[in-house]
Amino acid sequence: MTTVDQLLEGARKRLSRRVSPEETFHEMQAGALVIDVRGDEQQRRDGLMPGALVIRRNVLEWRCDPKSQWRHPDVTRHDQRIIIVCDEGYQSSLAAANLQQMGLTEATDMDGGFQLWRQLGLPVVPYGEGRLLGDRVRAVLRRMWKVVKNVGAGK
Repeated sequence: MTTVDQLLEGARKRLSRRVSPEETFHEMQAGALVIDVRGDEQQRRDGLMPGALVIRRNVLEWRCDPKSQWRHPDVTRHDQRIIIVCDEGYQSSLAAANLQQMGLTEATDMDGGFQLWRQLGLPVVPYGEGRLLGDRVRAVLRRMWKVVKNVGAGK
């Protein structure tokens, strides 16, 4: 019989590398799809990451399968960079490992979860604002990242 600790260890072995909150912030700016799978109560209490999609854990696999009729429109291909975020970084490891098993080769999770994100002072918006601003914030972050890359390349 497998314990939950063994299940978690196995899931994390399947992930190529977990990312820190700072890395997640930079990858989000570069176009990675960050998905918050925390429960509604946690999101209302603690707020949201601007630009992250909110997809409930119980439908994650359906929303992230590029071939599913129920996929989220932002999920377009199996090699897309997807970073799963939960409250403390446990549930997200199990979820990301499932996505890996489904062929989403660039799926991983954020070490430390939303609690570490918030503790490090990274951007957080109130629940109502985050849900309304998510698409706009993702678009702005992508544009900003392109400008930063062009400036860095001397363009």
